[in-house]
Amino acid sequence: MSTRVTPLSLSAIEQLPTHPRRCVFWEMDPAPEGHGRDFCDPEFEKEAWLSMVMLEWGSCAQVASFGDSDDKIAGVAFYAPPNMVPRARLFPTSPVSADAILLTTMRIEPHASDLDVGADLIRAVVTDLVRRNVRALEAFGFRRQEDDRPSAGYVPSTTSVRECSPAECMIGADFLEDMGFEVVAPHPRFPRLRLELDRDHGWKEEVEAALERLIEAASLTVEDVTGRTALAVP
Repeated sequence: MSTRVTPLSLSAIEQLPTHPRRCVFWEMDPAPEGHGRDFCDPEFEKEAWLSMVMLEWGSCAQVASFGDSDDKIAGVAFYAPPNMVPRARLFPTSPVSADAILLTTMRIEPHASDLDVGADLIRAVVTDLVRRNVRALEAFGFRRQEDDRPSAGYVPSTTSVRECSPAECMIGADFLEDMGFEVVAPHPRFPRLRLELDRDHGWKEEVEAALERLIEAASLTVEDVTGRTALAVP
């Protein structure tokens, strides 16, 4: 079964599955215990964040759907400038490079686990960013450890969405490497990975080659017309 991937619109936020719609793992500063963050409305906070990023920066999520209706969502990927992602500065491998956009999280719904949704979402994100002349895409990968405890310097989530955790809300480092990302800041648990959009996808070279072909074709046409005109003159 094939999937369709489209940018998330403001009017479609309510159609997101429960976890992506309520998860604010990346979008809100983790609050110290006892400071009342557990009483926030995560769905409202997530919608406010998405609205802010879309209005100030543009598209920040790609949604994969399948079947006869876009309501059958298979997965979603979120991305944004790192200065719009509060948690981005809290990792031991921070900060994100100044020329990169941050891929924060990607959620594949259980009913779509047998589809190649992850690769489709990555391709859609890359296509969007290439059109916007972004040089690189970076992400904090997650490597599961045997004891699965956060490393020193990592601030855990204390939101009311109890299922939010690095394992649930971060992208596996192995998957990112399979997609062509390279580790630029090693860490046993939270490596930072980077995908060079102008190198791995060759978009600059393809555009330049296309322009050269157009110029060459135009030049040949002019020469041909000039030659035929010259022969017609006594």
